[in-house]
Amino acid sequence: MRKYYLALLMLTCFAGAFGQEVTKTNGVAFQAGEQITYKLRYGIFTAAETVIKVENSPVKFDNHPALHIYADARTAGTFNLLFKVRNKYETFIDPQTLMPYYYSEQRQESKYRHSDKVTFDHEAGIITADKGKFPFKGNVFDFLSAYYFARNINVSKLKIGDKLSMRYFLEDGIHTLTITFIGREKVKCGLGTFNCLKFNPTIIPGRIFRKNSMLYLWITDDKNRIPVKAHVELIVGSLVMDLTQASGLKYPLNPIKN
Repeated sequence: MRKYYLALLMLTCFAGAFGQEVTKTNGVAFQAGEQITYKLRYGIFTAAETVIKVENSPVKFDNHPALHIYADARTAGTFNLLFKVRNKYETFIDPQTLMPYYYSEQRQESKYRHSDKVTFDHEAGIITADKGKFPFKGNVFDFLSAYYFARNINVSKLKIGDKLSMRYFLEDGIHTLTITFIGREKVKCGLGTFNCLKFNPTIIPGRIFRKNSMLYLWITDDKNRIPVKAHVELIVGSLVMDLTQASGLKYPLNPIKN
């Protein structure tokens, strides 16, 4: 699997929000019309931005309705000269079970180009992608459907130190991300200060991560369960993902008043 670091960091923060093989609550934490925006900062510089939208889909899958989720991730400013990224991701999910029907991506990362189309057959337990067919059992997601499924997990019984896992398909196979629940904290982001759940997803050392690099992720401790901030240590410096815009939410997003 090619390591496309910038987009992987941004979307791993979403996909890894939760992970023990997880099950969802009865309710759904989001709705069609939701739009959220994140900025990725390196020091004082804005490195990239991701916009994620949820829409009702006119396309049906086996005569079942679907929600269409679309994400656009791109570098900004001088980072376009250093490592230009123009990535688009979309997934179609069941509005009740939140399991994915179909996922596609188009990635432009510097001189690298990649696209993929992925179909999930949950009844047969087969994922069909551009690189072949991949059998699976249990719940398997793509990046975007993992993020939205994760927002609907019951976290009320989580204890500090609990380790969770979530499986997702990416390009050449099924991978597992494990994270640890750290506790609860108040965290400031671009939209204010929020009561949050804090997690520590596992990082695989590589060209930009040190062996002991740490990644922390903060998610609102409310019905929305939106990631508001992530912080990861690099070989040189660190990156911060920050929530800067949220509209069309199912529940009010209420920052803490000073």
